[in-house]
Amino acid sequence: MHVTVKLFATLRKDRFDEKDLELPDGVTAGEIIDRLSILPSEVIIMFINGRHSRPEAKLAEDDTLSLFPFIGGG
Repeated sequence: MHVTVKLFATLRKDRFDEKDLELPDGVTAGEIIDRLSILPSEVIIMFINGRHSRPEAKLAEDDTLSLFPFIGGG
């Protein structure tokens, strides 16, 4: 199944901004995070198709997973 993964801020370091992946059916957001060697504690916010989601959420064909770390500001 085809899924697009978008990484933001510090999660992009030594990785990518956006990447299309071929993954097995029923893969979860948490499994994708593991495959990318990202620590679960690094991901503070995740969206599937623009909607807030959780690591146990399963993705479907042509979904977009967006991952964000903690972002400080002033």
